[in-house]
Amino acid sequence: MGEAIEKAAERVIEYMQENLGEQLTVDDMARAALFSKFHFSRAFQRVTGVSPGRFLSALRLQRAKHLLLSTSLKVADISIQVGYASVGTFSSRFSRSVGLSPTAYRRLGGFTTDVPTADRYILARRSTGSVYGEIRTEDHGRQGKVFVGLFPDRIPQGRPAQCAVLDRPGPYRLEPVPTGVWYLLAYWVADEDTGGDGPTWVGSGGPVVVYPDAPVPVDATLAPMTSLDPPVLLALLDVRQAALTAVGLRRVSAGAGQAN
Repeated sequence: MGEAIEKAAERVIEYMQENLGEQLTVDDMARAALFSKFHFSRAFQRVTGVSPGRFLSALRLQRAKHLLLSTSLKVADISIQVGYASVGTFSSRFSRSVGLSPTAYRRLGGFTTDVPTADRYILARRSTGSVYGEIRTEDHGRQGKVFVGLFPDRIPQGRPAQCAVLDRPGPYRLEPVPTGVWYLLAYWVADEDTGGDGPTWVGSGGPVVVYPDAPVPVDATLAPMTSLDPPVLLALLDVRQAALTAVGLRRVSAGAGQAN
């Protein structure tokens, strides 16, 4: 049954990708999955970790990212192609999810050195804890920096509650982290020697509940992205840069200390 659900989810995701400019309904997606509407949403979320609507929205922004870098289309034209009737709504949602406006994303070639975290004033007024653990991989020969962040859901978008950059997979520690429920999401970009090209690897952990003044362990294993993984909407780290010291990022070595 698990394999059948995965195949159904893959059919729906392919259907979404072929119809990003259309106003798709849950009924449309359930028919593509060959599932009843009653069972479809729950089965899809079981496989991907997010609702069909959230996945569709992420695919639209992912396609927009691709079009911004690979074409000279105007932002307004791209917004229509990915299913937005209003360019203002598209630009606002793109900026919140990716961390850059559409025009800035195009100008910078899809990369960024600045991933702002939760507002420091808010952090100062809320109880905080910490999260630590290890980012693992079975490919020990692959080199490249790893972004690690805590997000309110399973799609890496918007401002993380806290984040760090590792020189390679290994131990990490994030603090301060606001109390609450978070998902650990990591992505691994290609080595600097490749100019940042190559497949993105992803890993996740959670949900993790953060308590005041209490370190919480959570690990994640990196693997190549599949069609069932929600898209990484954040602009990728510019691994071509010699320094990653912009506001909101902490450069962390693989030997970062763990909680005792």
